[in-house]
Amino acid sequence: MRLIHNMSTIAEYPSAECHSNRVIKIAVIGGSGVGKTALVVRFLTKRFIGDYERNVGNLYNREVQIDGEQVAIQVQDTPGVEVNANGLSFTDQVSRFIQWADAVVMVYSVTDCRSFDLIGQLHQLVARTHTDRSLPIILVANKADLLHVRHVDAQEGPLLASALGCSFYEVSASEDYSQVHGAFHRLCVDLAKQQPQTHVNAATSGTEKKRSTLIPRPKSPNMQDLKRRFKQVLSAKVRTVTSV
Repeated sequence: MRLIHNMSTIAEYPSAECHSNRVIKIAVIGGSGVGKTALVVRFLTKRFIGDYERNVGNLYNREVQIDGEQVAIQVQDTPGVEVNANGLSFTDQVSRFIQWADAVVMVYSVTDCRSFDLIGQLHQLVARTHTDRSLPIILVANKADLLHVRHVDAQEGPLLASALGCSFYEVSASEDYSQVHGAFHRLCVDLAKQQPQTHVNAATSGTEKKRSTLIPRPKSPNMQDLKRRFKQVLSAKVRTVTSV
């Protein structure tokens, strides 16, 4: 796994370093402190680090094998979304991350009822921001290991996911890598099946076609014609010198 940069900009996978035909882009959104960064790092590195700087919003990438094919995965961690008197409170970057993504992972903590109540509004935000109605969205309940401080009933998550039309996963980033990997991996497999194999190249090709209609490429020079013209110029100079 490699950290590309912070949340100030979004860049595609560097073409010089990408050896795969596909790039899968995933945005992870949710309230503050639900464990978004822990989930991302757990999925990409198998490691759990309990202490992170909140609201950094880093972009991580890694190349993985999916069904025998090399696929580049970019996962955008996002700043935590809050609720205030005027509704959702989030930065412009969050909207840009959602527009950029091929899929969205919504996260809440089973220890925080407010983060669960936020999911419905986040789903509406995704629907307003991303015009593609086929955008895959999954709902992840994190911190399932903290049973002694659990405040969201185990049945509420699946019911909400069903109402929103999302797949649901209850995981513990701190204790079970297989659960976290299963949620993200299933999403990546589904995305890889949806995207044509020439996804990246096709986009580049389309750009080149559009540019070619606006700025025609110069034709390659005809070397025989250039030689003929060069001889004509030399002959004209010789005639001029002779006449003098």
